[in-house]
Amino acid sequence: MILSSELRGFETQRFVMRPLAGDDAPDLFRHLANPDVTAFMDIDPLETVEQAEGIVDWAEDLRQAGKGARFSIRARADSAFAGTCGFNSLVLERGCRGEIAYDLSPAWQGKGVMGEVMPALVDLGLGRLRLQRLEAFVTPGNEPSCRLLERHGFACEGTLRDYGFWKDRFWDQLLYARTARP
Repeated sequence: MILSSELRGFETQRFVMRPLAGDDAPDLFRHLANPDVTAFMDIDPLETVEQAEGIVDWAEDLRQAGKGARFSIRARADSAFAGTCGFNSLVLERGCRGEIAYDLSPAWQGKGVMGEVMPALVDLGLGRLRLQRLEAFVTPGNEPSCRLLERHGFACEGTLRDYGFWKDRFWDQLLYARTARP
């Protein structure tokens, strides 16, 4: 079992990633209230800060159970909120894999944030957590996410047809994966 202490966060040259906490809720609300941010996600834009607080609670429960972690991405220089990243799930019984996920505020897109954060997130998963496999689910049409994953060694393994139901319809998902074994 992965202990929550192993999911305490990580840093890069320009960014600090720490577990989502209550003081992130106002920034998280502004971030996830933006329809451009949630366009390819399985949630509608948030309407209240309480919804953001619920996401923070979910993330903390996940981390405390050692079953995943979501981190805020904050600029080291001024603590500006850029988005979130982490592991939506960690499967350790009968597997050794994690589902990574990430989202950026529009003001931070195209500025190399995920190009810097992704290697550290992969290293956390395949290195410190000793996972064998990392997976990412991408909604078709989200080309920037596909390109990001491919640049960082993930391969598209196929399309999961009608894999999820949100926003009143079924959605396909592209399954990307990277293993510890080259």
